[in-house]
Amino acid sequence: MKRSPSASAPRSARSGILFVVSAPSGGGKTTLVKRTLEADPSLRLSISCTTRPSRAGEVDGTDYFFVSREEFERRRAAGEFVEWEENFGNLYATPREPLDRAVADGRDLILDVDVRGMSSIKRAYGDEAVGIFVIPPSLDELERRLRARGTDDEAALQRRLGRAEFEMNQARSSRPPIYDHWLVNDDAERAAQELQNIIAHERRSRTPLPDLG
Repeated sequence: MKRSPSASAPRSARSGILFVVSAPSGGGKTTLVKRTLEADPSLRLSISCTTRPSRAGEVDGTDYFFVSREEFERRRAAGEFVEWEENFGNLYATPREPLDRAVADGRDLILDVDVRGMSSIKRAYGDEAVGIFVIPPSLDELERRLRARGTDDEAALQRRLGRAEFEMNQARSSRPPIYDHWLVNDDAERAAQELQNIIAHERRSRTPLPDLG
């Protein structure tokens, strides 16, 4: 679905692009997104809402909008979220209004959501949403990374591994495909550069030629 750029935009302007990055837990997408934002000041992060407690160092309105379950459910019922999910007992959602505004104003956003969230965003924004799925080199490597984090007991770790395998299979089998790019995160520096190259390529391909008439 295509949305029209704002009426005040010049004729050569394009709509904003929503770069949606997904990965299984432990896939490394948070690091890649952070490095990409640091390298590209024109790119902005779409900030999600969550009911989970903030972690050490996290800032409300910067990392997430931390809200109560009651507030989350009120906003969900009001249709304020373009997608939402429950993950390990906590609710997460992407607010709709900042995405609409960015697309209309020609500003690019980067989003961090799962496969189901990407499906919802693709339905809502069509070609203006570019899906990028980050995968680990192997499930063995993914398990090593999760164990190295040391944040889960064995049962929780096995749940994360099972969910990771399910999400990768779901992403591969979606019809029509919802992901435009697949990125293997075998080295964080190389993968971050590849993510930046994907963004640059998509921007070039969508920027209209100037009207010389």
